[in-house]
Amino acid sequence: MAISKERKQALIKEFQINDKDTGSAAVQIAVLTEEINQLNAHLAVHTHDFHSKRGLFQKIGLRKRFLAYLKKSNLEAYTALIEKLNLRG
Repeated sequence: MAISKERKQALIKEFQINDKDTGSAAVQIAVLTEEINQLNAHLAVHTHDFHSKRGLFQKIGLRKRFLAYLKKSNLEAYTALIEKLNLRG
C-alpha cells in the first residue's frame, strides 16, 4: 500500500520549491494525497480492513493540518496546490 520510490520521487520533483526541497508542506501534502488515494482504492476492495482504515484517518488528519498551515502561511500557494491536486472539489 505504500507508494513506490519512483512515484514519490516524481511527486517531489513536481511539487518542490527548489532543487533541495523534499519536505515542504506542498510536497508532503502531495505525497499524503497519493497515499490516501491508494488507501481508498484498497479499502474499496477490503472493506473490513480496519487497521488500514485507521491509518487512512491518520493520514487525512495529517494532511488537514498541513493544509491549514499552508493556508495560514501562504494563501496563493494553498489555492494553487488545491487546484493542482483536485482537492475540495
